[in-house]
Order: sequence, then structure tokens, then C-alpha cells
Amino acid sequence: MSASRAQLIAIVVREAGKTLENALGDVREAIDFALLRQRSQAALHGAGVADGGDGESNLLTLAGRGPFACISPWNFPLAIFTGQVAAALAAGNPVLAKPAEQTPIVAFLASPALHEAGGAARGIAAAAGGRRGRCRPRQDQRIAGVAFTGSNETGWAIQSALAARRGAMVPFIAETGGINAMIADSSALPEQVIRDLVRSAFDSAGQRAARPRACSLSRTMWASAMLEMLVGAVEALDIGDPLDFATDIGPVIDDDAVARLEAHKLRMQRRRRASSSISRCPTIAGTAPTSLPPSHALDDAALLKEVFGPILHVVTFSGGHLDKVIETINRAGYGLTLGVHSRIAAVAQFIAERARGSATSTSTATRLAPSWACSPSGGEGLSGTGPKAGGPNYLARFACERVRSTDLTATGGNVGLLGIEPG
Repeated sequence: MSASRAQLIAIVVREAGKTLENALGDVREAIDFALLRQRSQAALHGAGVADGGDGESNLLTLAGRGPFACISPWNFPLAIFTGQVAAALAAGNPVLAKPAEQTPIVAFLASPALHEAGGAARGIAAAAGGRRGRCRPRQDQRIAGVAFTGSNETGWAIQSALAARRGAMVPFIAETGGINAMIADSSALPEQVIRDLVRSAFDSAGQRAARPRACSLSRTMWASAMLEMLVGAVEALDIGDPLDFATDIGPVIDDDAVARLEAHKLRMQRRRRASSSISRCPTIAGTAPTSLPPSHALDDAALLKEVFGPILHVVTFSGGHLDKVIETINRAGYGLTLGVHSRIAAVAQFIAERARGSATSTSTATRLAPSWACSPSGGEGLSGTGPKAGGPNYLARFACERVRSTDLTATGGNVGLLGIEPG
């Protein structure tokens, strides 16, 4: 992948509409995943874990489960595809990989690299299909597990299909969406809040599962013209062709996504919520999908449903009501990421202990770090099953445990009790 970086970046830009910076990040994260799986593989298939009291020996090892179906999304067409497939291969499983219908070329270009790196020994096949196709690997009785990243609706459909099978009960590793609020109290620096909020909310045209969909601001900060600062910062962003180095925000993935986002903005307007969007919406050159200008809305019901695109919801809270903000976030049922801007350590600790989320960032942008191993992705509740894709427990989910127990007394006893070494 390092050797073909330029080609991969170009395909990611043309197929997924990512900016050059985001496409480079996608390739780097794919390489990070591959290296991480390589390091984890040695520990997974090592000598095993030995245990047992006097007179017996127990050895716990991990082995592959069998064919794994890996279903990856379009927003990280290379990184998540590679992370899923490499994990399944490293655990000792053959793989049937199903990329998103919007980005199949990226997956087909990545597959030879995985073959060359050792995937051919176990087997890997990429299959196109999806909503309009007929590829439904989850229904095949030979599938021994499913790894999925995508929407909750698709996740529920896969879960139902697996439950309807009359065969072995197999693991379902799901990473889905999130509300991902950013909370800023009155002690936060407005400039830092706006910088991190704009960078994390509108990066990748808002099409990142870990980006904030809503921001809860202290009304003390709101009174200090935070809205004006937010609008000004967003208007300074360049929206255009993702192949242009100057572009900050590229297009959303397709016309269906544009229709959903426009419908959401219309609902906000009908509910008489103040909605503001940037007027500039240039035509994207070439075959890139339709662009959508970033926008924000004042909406006190913003934390109830995920909106996947360049729309940021802003809510305010009064001093002394931080606990109610956390209750609202938790009530939504998601648990992916949470951003906190506060210069008071006790406030950050208060939020981290009570908010439901698998990753909490303090005084920084709510986004993934460049290395998945440093900031692993994975959620709880409506955000997925866990474990985290970059965490230490992910690879073991693709394997099954096997234990070998030996009664040493049946072979002459345990010579270790005599205090002498065998031999």
C-alpha cells in the first residue's frame, strides 16, 4: 500500500469524494491497521496461556473460527476495509469482503496487497453488491462471523438475518453511528472551541462516525457572540473539487445523502428552529458526487438522532445544569465519542465519569487520532458491540478459545513437587 499510495489516494478522492488530505489519512490509517494486526497476530497465535495447579496442566490457545464476512463502509473505504480483513486474516480465518456499493474499486485495489502480505494463504475474496445487488453473505451457513461498520438500520438487518439462521451462533462485530456531542463550559477558550468544533464537525464533509453532530455551549459563552464566530469560521472554509489542494470540504457521497440532509434541514425550518447555512455551493468538477454547504441549526432536540453530513446542531445550557446535558446525551442511547472543552479539571472528570461514550477527548477536536492504535474506534449501546477496532481485544473477537488439559498424575505425577528439574 505504501508503494501504491498515489494511486490509492487518487481512487479514494474520485470514488468517495474525499479531499486530498482526507484521502492521504485514509491510506495512512490502512497501513497503521495492517501493522497493528501484524503485531497482534504474534501474541494471538503464540505459545498460549498456561495455567493449572499441582498435578495438572492447562493450555489456552486461540484459533480461527472459519470464513468471516467483512462488510465495510464508504466513508473510510480503504482504512476500515483493511482493518476488518486484516484482523480476520490475522486470526486465522478466510474472508469474504463486501465493500460499500459506492466504493468497490478501492477495495479491489487493496485486495492484491492483502494477498501479497499473506492473505492468499488463507483466502480472501471481494464481492460487490449491496442495497441493489444480491450479495448477502450473512445468510450463508458457512459464514462463521460477521464484522460490520455502517448504519444502525443495516446493522439491525444483519443481526436479524443472523438470528434467523438455524446453525451455529456466530459473533457479530458491529461499529455503527453516534451523536458525539461536544460540551463547552464557561471556562473554555472560545477560539479553541470554534477551531476544534469546525475542524471536527465539517471534516470529511461531516461524514465521519466520530465527528460531533451537536455542540452544547454554556449560555455564558453564547452571549459572547459565539454564533458569529462559528458562522465566520465556517464561511472561511473552501468548498469545492476534492482534487484541489485548497479545498477544505468536498462533496457528500451521493444524491440520496443530499436528499436526506436537505430534508432534515427543512424539518428544522418547519419547527421554527433558526437554521443558517453557507450560501456558496459550487459545482464539483468531473464525476464527484453532489456538494452540500455546511450548516448549523439551533435545536434542543439535536441529540436524539444521528445526522450524517455537514450539519452541526447547537444547543445551550445554563450554569449548574451540566448534569441534565449529560442525561440528554445518554438518553439517546449512543456511545461513541464525546468532546469536552473546559479548563477546570473537575468538570472534565465529572463529564467523563457520567457520560456514555467509548472515547472522551478533553480540550481537543472530537475526531480520531492519526493512529488507530492511539485512539481506537469502537462504541457501545447504539454505537456498536465493541471491542474497539484499534484496541487490544479486537483481534481475539475473530478467534475461538481452545483449552488442552493434561492430568499429570496419570503419567507418573508432577516431578516439580520433588524440587528437581525433569530430564
